[in-house]
Amino acid sequence: MPKVGKDDFVNGFVPHHTHGSVDYTSVEAGHVHQCLDVTSPPIVTQDHNHIHFTEGYVVFENGHYHRYKAYSGPAIPVGNGMHVHYYDFYTTENDGHRHRVRGVDQPAPGNK
Repeated sequence: MPKVGKDDFVNGFVPHHTHGSVDYTSVEAGHVHQCLDVTSPPIVTQDHNHIHFTEGYVVFENGHYHRYKAYSGPAIPVGNGMHVHYYDFYTTENDGHRHRVRGVDQPAPGNK
């Protein structure tokens, strides 16, 4: 397969791709954290779709940070040979609270 860039439209599955995301957590204890993330390469599922794993920590804020480990939902085609994934997870508890992070990651090449 020829080299695929972040703006290339591709029909089918693109192996070894990742997704980035920039989001904010839910408001808890009067503050939010920014969550900057890059997923693992794709994990093919039994139904021939794929998901991604991610782990990391949210940006330090209000004197602390939180960690997370999560899997995305399956690929969602968004047209023009691109797809995204929905995510919805909670951070670890720290300073007496945890945060929810949910949204859609950045599009990546491949419509599957």
